[in-house]
Amino acid sequence: MQLGGFQKSSLIDYPGKLSSVIFLSGCNFDCPFCHNPALARGSAACPADLTASNIYAFLKQRQGFLDGVVISGGEPTLQPDLEDFCRQIKGFGFAVKLDTNGSRPKVLERLIVEKLVDYVAMDLKTDPVLYKSYIRAGYGPDPILDSIRILMASGIDYEFRTTCVKPIVTLETVENISRLIQGARLYALQHFRSSDVLHPEFFGGVENEYSDEELQQLKAVASPWVTECILR
Repeated sequence: MQLGGFQKSSLIDYPGKLSSVIFLSGCNFDCPFCHNPALARGSAACPADLTASNIYAFLKQRQGFLDGVVISGGEPTLQPDLEDFCRQIKGFGFAVKLDTNGSRPKVLERLIVEKLVDYVAMDLKTDPVLYKSYIRAGYGPDPILDSIRILMASGIDYEFRTTCVKPIVTLETVENISRLIQGARLYALQHFRSSDVLHPEFFGGVENEYSDEELQQLKAVASPWVTECILR
């Protein structure tokens, strides 16, 4: 397990729950706007005492105080021992939320079938047909589409979310994504933070943040297609 960080307490990462957040290191995407560049590169500094065993010990002590655990990244589904990791955490009685880019649908499906995750937040970076241009060279849309289908048919709590950054996300992009996830329980449109990103050179000094008014326009485009659309 390539650990990248551990936040002992959070009120915002797992909706409605007090949670710990575990960050796993390494990602298979190269999103220019990624705000965790060290984790994406797999180079995040990890304290010597941050081990799976120590995390388990901490969580065991917090039984009855914490509600859940968020497993984030990087991209968690790249880790070969993720299933065992989730099983250990579930064994302590915690609900597990997974943050994923949806690139490994078979891993996602197995975690759901084995009842090892209770909530999944899947990032939709842009229209899946545009991933090859912006997210990973040559990357086709099929894995992302498969993960969308798996998640929407799963019966567990989930959300889709898109970081709204120009020119990767446009009104047309949001409409296309919303059509793909028609009927989804929750779609979150997220503000873009322009500081400390993976590839600042991609933006070349061009305006890349949406104003509050522009975000409301994006929300208006998405809302008719999903059960709930929110801004973060």
